[in-house]
Amino acid sequence: MKNKKRSSGSAFVYSTDPDFKPYGEGDDGDQDGVSPDKQKLRIWLETKQRGGKAATVITGFAGNEDELKELGKQLKNYCGTGGSVKDGEIIIQGDQRDKVLKCLLDKGYTQSKKAGG
Repeated sequence: MKNKKRSSGSAFVYSTDPDFKPYGEGDDGDQDGVSPDKQKLRIWLETKQRGGKAATVITGFAGNEDELKELGKQLKNYCGTGGSVKDGEIIIQGDQRDKVLKCLLDKGYTQSKKAGG
């Protein structure tokens, strides 16, 4: 068995990335996540830990971080206000629930709705 050939596979030895998957493992390269019409986004108004100021919070997004950031950017532009994307949530400054809901419905997120009080 001196001339034993190596199997044709990837040439990596070790990766420090905890989310690393060799080519061919995991998904089929489709990183789009769940289609917009199947996502159940919820829109909340939150004032806790914000110095009494209201913020609109969108939760339930299923997709990668880049898609979440892009959606957050589009919502901030649509509402004409600031905000951020962190911990899998989109936070828009102020009570923008109606605008956010309209924008999400226009973008095809048909199962989106306002939640909470």
